[in-house]
Amino acid sequence: MQEQELDMTVELLAESFAESMLLPKAYVKLLAYLVKQYLVERRGFLTDPDLKNLQTLQNFKLFHKLPSGSMLLIRVMQEQELDMTVELLAESFAESMLLPKAYVKLLAYLVKQYLVERRGLMPHAATLIAFHRSESESEGEDIQLAGTVEVSFNNKGANVAPPTPVPPKNAPYICNMTVKKSLRRQGIGWQLLKASEELISQMSSVREVYLHCRMIDTAPFNMYSRAGYSVYKTDSILILLTLQRRKHLMCKQLPPSTNIVSETNTVYNDEKNLAPMDI
Repeated sequence: MQEQELDMTVELLAESFAESMLLPKAYVKLLAYLVKQYLVERRGFLTDPDLKNLQTLQNFKLFHKLPSGSMLLIRVMQEQELDMTVELLAESFAESMLLPKAYVKLLAYLVKQYLVERRGLMPHAATLIAFHRSESESEGEDIQLAGTVEVSFNNKGANVAPPTPVPPKNAPYICNMTVKKSLRRQGIGWQLLKASEELISQMSSVREVYLHCRMIDTAPFNMYSRAGYSVYKTDSILILLTLQRRKHLMCKQLPPSTNIVSETNTVYNDEKNLAPMDI
């Protein structure tokens, strides 16, 4: 990357960071300085396509109006949003594994280590989060974290020890999707799925995308099937000997990007929340 291109990239990223953190324009120069130091340090590790993909991740935003009238914003998780995402995932994993609430703190510790590690793999992987905004006469505007999902785009972002059946490492993969308990049955899981597909279409030339679904989770399975996913492979019954639930590995051939965006306007009222997929 030439010096002029570096400065242009720094300026774009600094402005994007300032916007996402709601900082005054006076902070852009300071952010630009910090971003430039970071990029210079990583210059030997990030290629030009990597830097362009980082910009794509920073600029990615999808808005959707839910049937309830509430608004949903989906974008890439920022560093300052790590703890709230960890809390949501830890509570969801504890629920899906039928663990007492006393285990949530331990799960949160493990999930945080995992998310920090995964965030370091950007732009080869990313964590998306959804913010739910509603308005009422009594409480005014209410904005809260509604859900999250993780996406890997290639073998550099692939999980070192993925669940079985093992998906191809060079193919995009969606995992760890969950929706806040109080906001379920509003179609937020569907929007997270469509946002993941749209981001994959921008970040990868590979059109096959994979995800796991536990065999007992009929509601998520029905949603994935409706979205165009089909069973690619299924765990052997012997997996039960390892005290794990049997899972389907599902696959979908992605349509053109514009078709994915139009699908986000489809109403999907998931009767039950997506069960979180295994880390």
